[in-house]
Order: sequence, then structure tokens, then C-alpha cells
Amino acid sequence: MAAQKKLTRAEQKALRPVQILDAAFEEFVRSGFAGTRVEDIADRVGVTKGTVYVYFGTKEKLFEAMINHFSVPFQELLAIADRLSGSATNRLISILGLFYEQIPEDRATRELTRLVISEGQRFPDLIDRHHDQFIAPIIAKIDALILEGVASGEFRPIPVEFSDIVVAPILTTTVLRLIFDDRRVPTPNKEAFLRTYFDLLFNGLLAKPH
Repeated sequence: MAAQKKLTRAEQKALRPVQILDAAFEEFVRSGFAGTRVEDIADRVGVTKGTVYVYFGTKEKLFEAMINHFSVPFQELLAIADRLSGSATNRLISILGLFYEQIPEDRATRELTRLVISEGQRFPDLIDRHHDQFIAPIIAKIDALILEGVASGEFRPIPVEFSDIVVAPILTTTVLRLIFDDRRVPTPNKEAFLRTYFDLLFNGLLAKPH
């Protein structure tokens, strides 16, 4: 096996903010905001506490940057959704499948959800911005798809709150896994979950259920 190329000092410096954010994520997940020490984050990276503050002036700013850093996959999911083609049903299936993979199936996003819930009262403005920037556009995309399907006759008329019901099973699965891990809630079989989920969803949504 070829020896791994050693990074230059410039390359190491360019990587440092991301390394700090990754380390901060692990410490905040483990100890919560109040229990996390910047020294422990620095130790994970192998730098001094002062180095962390060079990039992120306060612990609060570090927490906010970490939340934004680990929310980027939601933007990527939305970009994929914008490129989908086909019927409203097929696009909705694709988006919800991606949404399932990104939240309950992905450990980082599950733990990000835990932090959003547990630290929401401490950082209400940050959590509101996180929702507006990363979550609301996905919900809006689901709303738009449902309305498109209704307008074309593919879906039957439904209440405007229907998108909340659409995503509820995915969010419930995420919360249960966060609470119990795999002790009382075994990791669901992805294919079986999505098959049952879509069967229930589209038998309520389609103008002519299968």
C-alpha cells in the first residue's frame, strides 16, 4: 500500500476549521452545550484551546457554525429534489426516500436533531434560522409537489397541513431511535418501512388508490 501523502502546512491549516467542527459535534453530542469544554474539543483535534478561538471566537459561535456545517446535507437533498422528473407520485417517493435516508438512517443527522431539540430553548434564534434555512424549503417542496398532483388530478384534494402528516412517520422513527437507540426499537428494515409507509400514504393521497 502506498504511503499516505503528508499534508503541507497550508493544507493542514485549510482543513483545521472542519476538523474543529467535527470534533465539536462529537463533544456537543456527548455532553450537551453546557457540559462541553472547548479544551476537550481542542484535544480531539490536537490543537490548543486558543487555536479553536482563532477560528470561532466564542463557544456559542462554534456551536452555531457546527449546526450549520452538519445541516449542509439538507441543502444537497433539496438540490437533488429540484433535479427530479416524472410524475408527482414518483418524485414524492424519491424525495421522501431521500429524507428517510438523511434523518433516521444517518447518525450525524439523527444526533443533530437531538441537539436541535435539547438546545432549542438556549438558542431559539439559531434553531429558528436552522428551520427556515434547511427544513422549511424541503417541506415547501413537498407542499408544492402535492399541490401539483392535486392540480393534475393525480392526487385527491387534501388539507394544506397534509405535508406535516406526510413527514411525521419519518420524524417519529428518528425520535424513537434517539430515545431508545436499539434497546427497545430495533433498527427498522429500510425497504419494509418505506414499502408500508408509501402504501399507507398513497392510499390516502391518490385520487384512485391502488
